[in-house]
Amino acid sequence: MNIRRSIVWFRQDLRLHDNEALTDAINICDEIIPVYIFDERLFKNKSKYGFPKIGVHRAKLMIESVQDLRSSLQAKGSDLFVRIGKPEEIIFELASELKTSWVYCNRERTREEVEVQNELEKKLWTIGQEILFYRGKMLLYTSDLPFPVTHTPDVFTQFRKEIENFVPIREPIGEVKGNIPSLSTKIDFGKIPGLEDLGFQDVASDPRSTFPFRGGESEALKRLHYYVWESKAVKSYKETRNELLGADFSTKFSPYLSLGCLSPKKIHHEIKLFEEQFGSNESTYWVTFELLWRDYFRLMAKKFVNKIFLKGGTLGRVRKDLSDDMELFTKWAEGKTGIPFIDANMRELALTGFMSNRGRQNVASFLVNDLKVNWQLGAEWFEAHLIDYDPSSNWGNWNYVAGVGNDPRQDRVFNILSQAKRYDPEGSYVKTWLPELNSIPESFIHTPELYAESQGYQSIAELGIDYPDPMIQMRVY
Repeated sequence: MNIRRSIVWFRQDLRLHDNEALTDAINICDEIIPVYIFDERLFKNKSKYGFPKIGVHRAKLMIESVQDLRSSLQAKGSDLFVRIGKPEEIIFELASELKTSWVYCNRERTREEVEVQNELEKKLWTIGQEILFYRGKMLLYTSDLPFPVTHTPDVFTQFRKEIENFVPIREPIGEVKGNIPSLSTKIDFGKIPGLEDLGFQDVASDPRSTFPFRGGESEALKRLHYYVWESKAVKSYKETRNELLGADFSTKFSPYLSLGCLSPKKIHHEIKLFEEQFGSNESTYWVTFELLWRDYFRLMAKKFVNKIFLKGGTLGRVRKDLSDDMELFTKWAEGKTGIPFIDANMRELALTGFMSNRGRQNVASFLVNDLKVNWQLGAEWFEAHLIDYDPSSNWGNWNYVAGVGNDPRQDRVFNILSQAKRYDPEGSYVKTWLPELNSIPESFIHTPELYAESQGYQSIAELGIDYPDPMIQMRVY
């Protein structure tokens, strides 16, 4: 009797719910070996400009998510095979040793991830095995789209109009029922590494963080239930999404979507159930709207392949006014620009790995349009530090802000002081992350240099405050 044995390779889909690769493997195979590989290149390699490929906050969230996945699998009578190394080598060796028939996994769409899955596929062919690819990151199915991926509209609004009301959003696959078929052969499933094993020193959560994230599907589902059903904050999402402080001004789903601890279809399903009971409004719709943006960026990444990473973006429009000025960039990255709204956001990013969407748009616009620094530096810095880093969304958004992406509005410029006064009128956010400015009156909190001037000083330092004067003169409204 031939045993149908398979590997389920968990990648950016660290969950049991709505996991098609896992579900199909359970339905078809007699034995399943769930696998997660911490790709050593993610922790050893540097980006083009010499930044880490991953920061400590995202690494910590990743470890917690893998721990939670292992616990969930063990509760189903299975376990998780864990190693540090190169997935294409380790999984090939495991498939050879255990004489599996297939490797089930979710397909990734951007360069580095594609290179890994392609290399593994080639290796498996040499021993008569194959990869069975599934989709797991998107709300929509590409097979349901009214156009081939290569013909995806280049403008989001057009994409949305062709999708909404025409393309059904499928129901999520239910939770895994019963036990998962386990491996009959004894193997060493391995130890889940700690931060030190991956080259990091442990870091405590910053007490100023209003939502200290903890990784894992269990935490993701808990957050979803809280945001939709307990707090009903989903009813006011559109009105609060641009706020800067607080646990519930935004969904906080993005880190869980990034690691695949939470399915976008699951989010949509819960919102639809909520609307049936409590009614729909702009806010409940707007969460789905944001999920469509994620799908759009993923489709753009597939359509334009490596162009999203190149200086000219998807348009091939290289901005000649941007430079690789590392002195300017470093001040931006370290939150030492002398522009409090920018510095507060950059300090929050460094200390927590998170930043609001409003903050991201402002710091990106400032780097590109005020400092005239190459947007790729900013994109790589975000890649290194964001706990919710997703290649398609991150690079797509930077294309968008820099005016090199598919957007009818070129030169998307934010007036930073106007934005600061609108979204942080009392300076509460700035004072949270820049406590050195606590003595500055509210009316001057976004322009401390003007307060120094009003007091007869030539610089902020003369006030006895350890904060730099602004790098550039901002427009005051």
